[in-house]
Amino acid sequence: MAARVDVKLAELGISLPRPMQPIANYVPYVVTGNLVVVSGQVPAIDGKIAVTGKVSWSVSVDQGKEAARLCFINVLVHLKAACGGDLDRVRRVVRLGGFIASPSEFTQQALVMNGASDLAVAVFGEAGRHARTTIGVPSLPADAAVEVEGMFEIE
Repeated sequence: MAARVDVKLAELGISLPRPMQPIANYVPYVVTGNLVVVSGQVPAIDGKIAVTGKVSWSVSVDQGKEAARLCFINVLVHLKAACGGDLDRVRRVVRLGGFIASPSEFTQQALVMNGASDLAVAVFGEAGRHARTTIGVPSLPADAAVEVEGMFEIE
């Protein structure tokens, strides 16, 4: 029988991609006790960053929101690995952190980050509701438009 979260991902039309390798000196996730911390993930498809630039300049808010959603999909790839392949071990999405590359006058970072937050709730239901920080930054590695990190409670 398919795992509950895998079924939900399939219903949402999501298949988890191969993980992107870290581009610097860090690991993709750390498990300590019953917590998993997933390093910041960019909106990559097949190992290439799919959405680059600054939100509100070359990237629309809607494109940024889709980029944040894609970042969360990439977070899920590493979370699944941390859970030994079983996302049903996730008890709670504790916190998401979002970094939105944008000019200083842009103030809609929260709308962009909803792409990740909405997907967390769609995948995990009530356990997907989380604390969150969203920060506008002048640039991100490799010119990514968005980066999302996460902390999860597992069994």
